[in-house]
Amino acid sequence: MTLRTVLTHDSEASLNWLNAILIPPSLLQPTRMPDSTHSFAPTIARFSGFAGDYDRHRAQPPAALAALLSQLAGTGQAELVVDLGSGTGLSTRYWAERARRVVGVEPSADMRAEALRQTHAANVEYRDGYAHATGLSDRCAQIVTCMQALHWMDPLASFTEARRILVPGGVFAAIDYDWPPVTRSWRADQAWHSCSERAARLETTLAGSRPPRWDKAGHLARMQGSGCFRFTRECVLHHVDEGDAERFVGLLRCQGGVMDLLKAGHTEDEIGIGELDGIARAELGSEARPWYWSARVRIGVV
Repeated sequence: MTLRTVLTHDSEASLNWLNAILIPPSLLQPTRMPDSTHSFAPTIARFSGFAGDYDRHRAQPPAALAALLSQLAGTGQAELVVDLGSGTGLSTRYWAERARRVVGVEPSADMRAEALRQTHAANVEYRDGYAHATGLSDRCAQIVTCMQALHWMDPLASFTEARRILVPGGVFAAIDYDWPPVTRSWRADQAWHSCSERAARLETTLAGSRPPRWDKAGHLARMQGSGCFRFTRECVLHHVDEGDAERFVGLLRCQGGVMDLLKAGHTEDEIGIGELDGIARAELGSEARPWYWSARVRIGVV
């Protein structure tokens, strides 16, 4: 059965208009995937080969996230936080001083290797696994997070696994930033969207299997309809960091679709990266200035 998106005022604000226009609904909202992990091979391949750039340019979770989720879970410091789709560990090592133990679950060996290089805390570990098959024991965690990754995962299977490994009253949270962050230049932001749109068009021409994905705007509705959570809601947290022209263009380069195009032989000029780079350098320069991110946090209590 195809999962249908139900929009609320909050989720409507987070709708990725680009995907809605350029990516067929059958790709954005596929039927439930089979249990075989082979189904996720295209997704793993998509996020392999650029882990260093990914870790360098992407944003960490909002500072307030840990306090929010710990409060909802009724714990001062969680005994165990599990981070699904942990990638290069940006969202996993965030918890190093906020939880007694942290486990990142990531199927990409390339991403896990970068995570190990970047992580020095003794209480953080990474495991080869999937959001729907973590290999962890029942009722072992107080908090389960999924940072900018749920749209690549089988929703119902992932929610079911989160419920299994969470203690009663534990909290699951899917966190997604709006893209790009707000910078000091609307012209740079406009150029980023234009380049992203061009990349999305080109991506539809690539041969071979494309990774299945679920629209982010539908996360909350799917959580509500899963039967896995006693309570769900969406809120917004804000995060401030700094960036310059180089990082701004790097954010575009480390998008999975852009990397797929480059791997397939498309040039940066074809994608529009050269034009974006010129505008970013003129507008943002080489001095790091504040960037403002908005994170959509979809919460479920088991």
